[in-house]
Amino acid sequence: MLVDSHCHLDYYSEDEIEAVIHRATEAGVGRMVTIGVRVEQAATVKALAERFPQVWGTVGVHPQNAGEGPLPTVDELVALADHPRIIGIGESGLDYFYDKAPREVQQEGFRRHIRACQRTGLPLAIHARDADDDVASILSEEREAGGAFPALLHCFSSTRALAERVVADGGYVSLSGILTFPKSEELRSIAADLPEDRLLVETDSPYLAPVPLRGKRNEPALVAHTAAMLARVRGWEVAKAVEITTRNFERLFTRCA
Repeated sequence: MLVDSHCHLDYYSEDEIEAVIHRATEAGVGRMVTIGVRVEQAATVKALAERFPQVWGTVGVHPQNAGEGPLPTVDELVALADHPRIIGIGESGLDYFYDKAPREVQQEGFRRHIRACQRTGLPLAIHARDADDDVASILSEEREAGGAFPALLHCFSSTRALAERVVADGGYVSLSGILTFPKSEELRSIAADLPEDRLLVETDSPYLAPVPLRGKRNEPALVAHTAAMLARVRGWEVAKAVEITTRNFERLFTRCA
């Protein structure tokens, strides 16, 4: 059974969502995690997770959305996560590439999400783009101040140093369709070297469709292409990549193991 550890199912229309879920199931994707990006969207995430037994969810505010209104407090994030189908918090982190929210606001939001993870024990889905040093610093500072917390560096496309830092602190790294892109040689090299018990796969759909469908709309069924590429760079059979990434998912996301 494959797991798509990070997707955005609420971005599909009501007319197509059942077909998207069906195609994923037909492709062997047994679980999908649909991700929170705004407080007001949490109800939709929960409704999807309640509707489809294969779907679980997270709640949080994406760094690109952090400047749209008041940031949720730690208490509010903890309350949002108090639902049996919510298995993580986020996605949160820093995005200095688009810079859609002031950096200090992104940083404060990131810290609040970390503290909610420390309170609940739920994993943090981390978004990092062009902000590796600050991401690493905040993770370290919050860990020292409030204790360890489970974390997943999602849609990994950052530096080897950040991946190794997250793994050294007990975290996980999730690989998306970017792993299949022709110019992703360095990413494939990092994926080949990271500990096998820290690797997951995802689509981040509807974005980042893998080769051979790059440029088209992505969906959870296509996580199979990323798993196949991971198997190739690790020298595994595809079945081994499926087994390992699913086992890692269950170790991290204990609420749905």
